[in-house]
Amino acid sequence: MRDLGYVETLEHAMLPLTVSGLRLSFGGKTVLDGLDLSLTATGVTVIMGPNGAGKSQFLKLLHGLIAPDAGQIDWNGTPATRATARQALVFQKPVLLRRSVAANLDFVLKARGKDRSRRDALLDHVGLSDKARQPARRLSGGEAQRLALARALALDPEVLLLDEPTASLDPGSVLAIEAIIRDARTRGVKVILVTHDPGQARRLADEVVFLHRGRVAEHSSAETFFDRPRSTVARDFLDGRIVV
Repeated sequence: MRDLGYVETLEHAMLPLTVSGLRLSFGGKTVLDGLDLSLTATGVTVIMGPNGAGKSQFLKLLHGLIAPDAGQIDWNGTPATRATARQALVFQKPVLLRRSVAANLDFVLKARGKDRSRRDALLDHVGLSDKARQPARRLSGGEAQRLALARALALDPEVLLLDEPTASLDPGSVLAIEAIIRDARTRGVKVILVTHDPGQARRLADEVVFLHRGRVAEHSSAETFFDRPRSTVARDFLDGRIVV
């Protein structure tokens, strides 16, 4: 594995994360309803739940993109709006610059004052070295998502927030992206991943947070969640009785 230019072990100055009494409404509908949660500094936390549980909105709140109606988000003493620079967020459908693949990375590195010589190592890491001069708009869905992950890693994040990064992708692309996520975890990056795929959650999660009706219905180790779920709603979800 080529050196990506960031430290192998992070100090996690912005973790642990504590969320208390989080409330959010859209169009008169309650999305999050008094959500409470605490996360530690290491590993992969998978956020699961049925459609409408508030998973994606929760990530946006953690990243400071939107403000809650009530409640607190505390990144080890720092509010969400001031912790953004130490995080990176990758959406389900990445928005890429209308430039080459390499130029997409150059832009991020320059904007953050990072060493632009890291670009080639990052492209190699996500398997896009041979696409460097190609317009980013010509990438396949899986390739575009790998570029989005490279841009996120270029920021040297302590926390990597991922909102269904493999939705609608082919199996090969899914495995490639999961490998990048595992490597980030190994390097000390805290990963918070929203996914609707129980198989992916089993492969990646150290712990699972299950949201239902805007609250945390279950928060446990991955082993406990999948083998011995404590809540009825989690059991129904895993048995396919709740639509994802």
